[in-house]
Amino acid sequence: MPKSYNQKAKLLYILKELQEKTDEDHTLSVAQLVDMLKANGIKAERKSIYDDIEALRMAGFDIENRREKPAGYYLATRDFELAELKLLVDSVQSAKFITRRKSMELIRKLENLTSRYEAQQLQRNVFVTNRIKTMNESIYYSVDAIHSAISANARIRFQYFEWTVEKETKLRKGGEFYEVSPWGLTWDDENYYLIAYDGQAGIIKHYRVDKMLKLTVMEGTAREGKEQFSNLDTAVLARKTFGMFGGREDMVRLLCVNSMAGVMIDRFGKEVMMRRLSDTHFAASVRVNVSPQFFGWVFGLGSGVKIEGPDWVRDEFCRYAGEVMENYR
Repeated sequence: MPKSYNQKAKLLYILKELQEKTDEDHTLSVAQLVDMLKANGIKAERKSIYDDIEALRMAGFDIENRREKPAGYYLATRDFELAELKLLVDSVQSAKFITRRKSMELIRKLENLTSRYEAQQLQRNVFVTNRIKTMNESIYYSVDAIHSAISANARIRFQYFEWTVEKETKLRKGGEFYEVSPWGLTWDDENYYLIAYDGQAGIIKHYRVDKMLKLTVMEGTAREGKEQFSNLDTAVLARKTFGMFGGREDMVRLLCVNSMAGVMIDRFGKEVMMRRLSDTHFAASVRVNVSPQFFGWVFGLGSGVKIEGPDWVRDEFCRYAGEVMENYR
């Protein structure tokens, strides 16, 4: 093996060993590094190890030499702290739109960003097995294609499916392809949604990304809906849209007991308009897309929230509630 190759490989082996086997509580001695290199067919003297570690330091790697026990060298700073990696692992395992297999793959890759010892702490936090997960592996490629289409100002086409009672997938519109203009992605209720403009219908629509199949970018086709999205804040859109179901937009007045203040702020943000009416109640004005999902949210708050207006929203809510009650008569 040529000496030049040895020297180039030696630095990489030392760095890899420090990344995988050291942290603040675990160090490697010069003798251990020499033995590791020897096992990989590279001869090294103790003095050369000091020079190599100094070269890695000059390259920007924060390598510390601990004098007290456990004495030795360790990689003191990494791109991600252990607490940050735990947060990322929790996000991956709780995301319903990521399949179980992909969740495990991503978590294993996250474990490679720290030492093998700290990686064990990440593994103890993994409880993916029994979580409800999507079964559509193509979602990762779909998300990538959507971002590419947005960057290229192009439309996309895809098939869209739904589940049957027999737990089988059924293509909507008889398998006909949807053609829309993508403008953004949002994460709501543990699902990934595409926010797009349907040029044929002339309205903004939402699509579950994990229910898309055979998604392709329509190169050479310019997106539509620029005017509708020019002043649209997707974060605001997500707040006023329940379950990503569309509906007629209006400013709805709610009469709430004071204990519901936190619920309103959690849902609509601290900018929500709230006005104290008495020692027990306050009024909130919220802009929402009125839909059965919105009514379901109000239902879930029980007697703590009452729709005050507009009249058409009250009437629609009462009609909806009546239809639900009919199921129990």
